Amino acid sequence: MSIDVKSSEGIAHVVLDDPPLNILTQDLLAEVREALSGLAADPTLRVMLIRAEGKHFSAGASVKEHLPGTVERMIPEFMQTIQALHDFPVPVVCAVQGRCLGGALELALAADIVIASERAVFGVPEISLGVIPPAACIQLPRLVPPGVAAALVFTGEPIGAHAAMTAGLVLRVVEEDALHAEAMRVALSISAHSAAALRKAKETLRAGAGLVDRTMMEASRIYLDDLMRTTDATEGLQSFIEKRQPHWTHS
Repeated sequence: MSIDVKSSEGIAHVVLDDPPLNILTQDLLAEVREALSGLAADPTLRVMLIRAEGKHFSAGASVKEHLPGTVERMIPEFMQTIQALHDFPVPVVCAVQGRCLGGALELALAADIVIASERAVFGVPEISLGVIPPAACIQLPRLVPPGVAAALVFTGEPIGAHAAMTAGLVLRVVEEDALHAEAMRVALSISAHSAAALRKAKETLRAGAGLVDRTMMEASRIYLDDLMRTTDATEGLQSFIEKRQPHWTHS
């Protein structure tokens, strides 16, 4: 198992536990979806806390699984995971330390509240591999100013925790050793309230999600049907795996 799941007193804990980088493989994502499905059926649940073991929250989805032969299954499963987290019936708090890149940022963006350590780094570096972050292209414009969303996607350059807070991606930044305690404090504050009211509040806050659902599906289609047919996409991914500079052909 690459994740740990437990629930107590109305709080569910989902912990990514495959350090040092907690890579989001298809197997790990399947575990996350299974955990979400089981937890969502608990009527006593009031809040879910997602965090990760090790120095980093996650370096993102597996690059190898983005290559032809596996990407056809990986992208739909990844988008299903993001959708399941986005649709989770109670508030979701995410605690982020170290790297939170690519698919990991997309996972964090599907939470309701993000708490970050002061050394956390957020980014979507996919453009440097000749591909795009499909979920982030939908999520970021809803959460941050358009220029910030564009800069993150087009440059691939990461931002620090305080810049992420200024942009609106993060609610609060705390010292490294205070991260889990602060995330738990927020979760406990939420869990003190009515489970029924929290579920209705979540439902209302996500009332516009129908548009997000449709655009997520379209983003997945663009990625698989259009982007992955370009030679640059395969070249960028392969060059990363082979630890060399990509040779773009613009096609």
